[in-house]
Amino acid sequence: MSLHIALIAHDRKKEEMVNFVIAYESVFADHELYATGTTGQKIMDNTKLKIHRFMSGPLGGDQQIGALVAQNILDFLIFLRDPLMAQPHEPDIIALLRLCDVQGIPVATNVASAELLVRALDRGDFAWRELVHKYKSEGEL
Repeated sequence: MSLHIALIAHDRKKEEMVNFVIAYESVFADHELYATGTTGQKIMDNTKLKIHRFMSGPLGGDQQIGALVAQNILDFLIFLRDPLMAQPHEPDIIALLRLCDVQGIPVATNVASAELLVRALDRGDFAWRELVHKYKSEGEL
């Protein structure tokens, strides 16, 4: 089962995101990946992964990923946030995280929680998302 996974990292967390994705490249390779602009480019520059890139977060990329959440397309989000730096687009970030809570989308905001999600993904623990997609498709008929 291929899942839809979004990857976002604030400026001071981009290198950490790239290193994390490199470490789990074989796991991510079987899934549809989305990212905000620079984060996605940096991941593609350092891996063989294909990333569907959106705009930079402050320019609307967080909202574009939020649209995937609102449509219940996204299966989980890794958002490496910088808790020590104020973000000019903080309302967009809060809105994205709120949408994930509304839709029941798992979110990791640091490498420790991201590793738990990716290891669960590797074990097949996200099979419940298959049911979400199945019933969504049936309801749209």
